[in-house]
Amino acid sequence: MKKELPPPLENALRALLREHYGIAARQLRQLPGELDLNVYVASTEGGAYLLKISHEGEDEACLHMQVAALRHLAQHAPELQLSRVIPTRSGAFLQEVEVQGRQRLMRLLSWVPGRLWARVSPHTPALLQSLGEVCGRLSAALQHFEHPAAHRSLRWDPARAQWVAPYLEAFEQPAQRDCARYCWQLFQQQALPLLPRLPASINHNDANDYNILVNEARGYEARVTGLIDFGDMVYTRRVNELAIACAYACMHKPDPLQAALPIVAGYHRHMPLNEDELAALWPLMATRLLISVTASLLNRRQHPDNAYLQISEAPAWALMEKIRHIPPALAHYSFRQVCGLPPCPQRSAFDRWIARHRPSWGPVLDPQVLQAGLHLFDLSVGSTELGNVADFDKARGMQRRLQAVLEEADAGAGIGAYGEARPFYSTDNYREMGNEGPRWRTVHLGVDVFLPPGTAVRAPYPGRVHSFANRAAERDYGPVVILEHELEDGLKVFSLYGHLSRESLRGLQTGMTVERGQQIGKLGNIDENGGWPPHLHFQLMLDMLGMEGDFPGAAFPGQREVFCSICPDPSGLLVPQPLPQPAPQPDVATLLRKRQQLLGRSLSLSYHQPLYIRRGYLQHLYAADGRRYLDTVNNVPHLGHQHPRVVSAARRQMAVLNTNTRYLHETILEYAQTLLARVPQPLSVVHFVNSGSEANELALRMAQAYSGQQDMLVLETGYHGNTNACIAISSYKFDGK
Repeated sequence: MKKELPPPLENALRALLREHYGIAARQLRQLPGELDLNVYVASTEGGAYLLKISHEGEDEACLHMQVAALRHLAQHAPELQLSRVIPTRSGAFLQEVEVQGRQRLMRLLSWVPGRLWARVSPHTPALLQSLGEVCGRLSAALQHFEHPAAHRSLRWDPARAQWVAPYLEAFEQPAQRDCARYCWQLFQQQALPLLPRLPASINHNDANDYNILVNEARGYEARVTGLIDFGDMVYTRRVNELAIACAYACMHKPDPLQAALPIVAGYHRHMPLNEDELAALWPLMATRLLISVTASLLNRRQHPDNAYLQISEAPAWALMEKIRHIPPALAHYSFRQVCGLPPCPQRSAFDRWIARHRPSWGPVLDPQVLQAGLHLFDLSVGSTELGNVADFDKARGMQRRLQAVLEEADAGAGIGAYGEARPFYSTDNYREMGNEGPRWRTVHLGVDVFLPPGTAVRAPYPGRVHSFANRAAERDYGPVVILEHELEDGLKVFSLYGHLSRESLRGLQTGMTVERGQQIGKLGNIDENGGWPPHLHFQLMLDMLGMEGDFPGAAFPGQREVFCSICPDPSGLLVPQPLPQPAPQPDVATLLRKRQQLLGRSLSLSYHQPLYIRRGYLQHLYAADGRRYLDTVNNVPHLGHQHPRVVSAARRQMAVLNTNTRYLHETILEYAQTLLARVPQPLSVVHFVNSGSEANELALRMAQAYSGQQDMLVLETGYHGNTNACIAISSYKFDGK
């Protein structure tokens, strides 16, 4: 919004520009929301500049530091779009001038084109990564920059957040006080002890959504190009540059952790992060938000009419509330993963321990219950064993289906594999909103053994009861017990037993010891185990992430690597004999390569990132990872995919007869009669064909035979089929590129 200048001030500024820079300005306007006087200048040649006049009392040394930093970056990071300092005719970069009767310091900067981050949507993963890359390049260039003015105490520095402590109880709302206390505790316990070990440098220190510039490209081509406003530069811990960028960029995101990951990856690409920085990053993000809301509290008291000073307060509180419900360890492990490290630091030690001590780990189930043989169920999205969704969307139907598979395989028990994406987790019960639309926890993190209710479950290793609960919601664990096992040198592993009977929880107490082989419960039935066919869900966790009585049994596909690192494959520890291993599912790159080798180019793929679809049901298509897509492009609006009545009718008929029309049969006549009852007169004859192309080809031949004409009137951009005659009249084909 243009802010008009008083004519005397405007005339004075024009005169200063002419005198010191030789610039005749066509237009001047004051930028809104600033404490110092910032003026946009259009030169006679059409170039643009930013004129800055210091406000009264501004630190002159800080201004010299900003000038020196921009000159340093122009030399060491020329690829970044940053302001360039324009010297006066005499060669000065800071010029003392008189404005409105007072002595001020003036500087002129080049205008940096672009859009503010706050006005860009969507914030795609590529855009977020580009933000991290710009901040990483900035840190890399500033690590060798030095200036005495940077060694100052600045309240916006997350490393010096102790000043907020007296205000933790000053927030009006109880929920805000709870958030503030949580973030303060996170800083004290997980950031403050690491600060002395973190690398330090001079930082920009204010990559907020009004200081980040984005190019003019739209949608998925948008990229961050640079930063503005170096007024908060300070010598501090280098990782704060990234923490601040993440804190502001993660605002307004349903999942702030997932939004932070591409930023961290981009930063690490140009300024590698060490182990301590990765551990401190999440707490420092929360700390910057705590500083922001505390500063807003004080600004509201001092400047109640300046809305600009509270511009980030509401989204900061909303983000702090989300951060409070994300385990800090999960954030740490996720940051490690995107930086190319094993997500869970304890994983390698556990793998070494289990390789040495596997014989000491006893069976979870009595060997005799598995003597009738094991069958590895395929419970993946595209499983033909599961069949129609109607066969498994209810617990009893699924139980009948799995029992039929076991009888066909001549096995007494069934195993559900670790790490597979499952279709029954794609229902609305498991739906959450992610940053790129709905998502589902579909990747199974344990192993399932399907056995009769009442089957005993035993502790495989000495330990204690960590926690237990009755997760009685539909499609939850039902009664669940979690044990904690001390292995060696502080290494722990937790084992989870889900879908037990209610009786299994009687007499349990947190902390009570259990011995190897001790019965800890029995399998529950459908009515008590969370609404599933009777089975044991067995899972290992190397970190409980602060949870008690619960732990996710399935992960979002985007978090597969992190959760599979926290939750090792327990298959080899479940029963004494080796379990069958599922066939590996091909990845998208492999499928794409084989398709290009084996299929003709006339069979095109949709989307820049092709979808690997393995199931359809009603109005949805299901990708291999279980993600659900609303299908608006296939020929499904009339019935949908896998309509239970159609599947049932087709199954019954194909089990008896599937042939062509050259024989007599009553069904084809009944079908024709039913169709004709729904069409207007005088239509009275049906021609059955096998595709839309064949139907249009037949219609063309009939029209030409009846009329004796060859010309055809068709709709522009229309597509009528894939035969020669249909292609010849399809504008979609012959008018295209």
